[in-house]
Amino acid sequence: MTDTPQIEVVAGKGILGEPRYFERKNRSGQPSRRHITLIEREIVGQHADALKTPIEPGVVKSNIETTGVDLISLIGKTVQIGDALLNFYEPRLPCDQMDRIIPGLRLRMCDKRQGVIAEVVKSGRIKIGDELRVIE
Repeated sequence: MTDTPQIEVVAGKGILGEPRYFERKNRSGQPSRRHITLIEREIVGQHADALKTPIEPGVVKSNIETTGVDLISLIGKTVQIGDALLNFYEPRLPCDQMDRIIPGLRLRMCDKRQGVIAEVVKSGRIKIGDELRVIE
């Protein structure tokens, strides 16, 4: 993951130019809803403290890291960030790659401590510092 001051997201497709998820298909060949992953820096900080290992921004491979919001509580909601609208539809499922980053991280990233997955419902630009606002 690389830091960037802004991203462009495309409805029904994901982050423009993002090779992992943009226009990704699911196992049945249909367009995937998995467009963007988000996690709270506060949760990442809790994992770092528990594992006694610093975790720099981007290391846990979420596309967006937030502060000051409980993302899990927003599952099922439409959220505006910048010009874009996102549907937060399920918790992020940590993969075994998390344990390759830091042993024990995958287990820590369960039970409402893993962030969310969202689909882009309205295209737009998201910039660092944009406020996250619940629409519905």
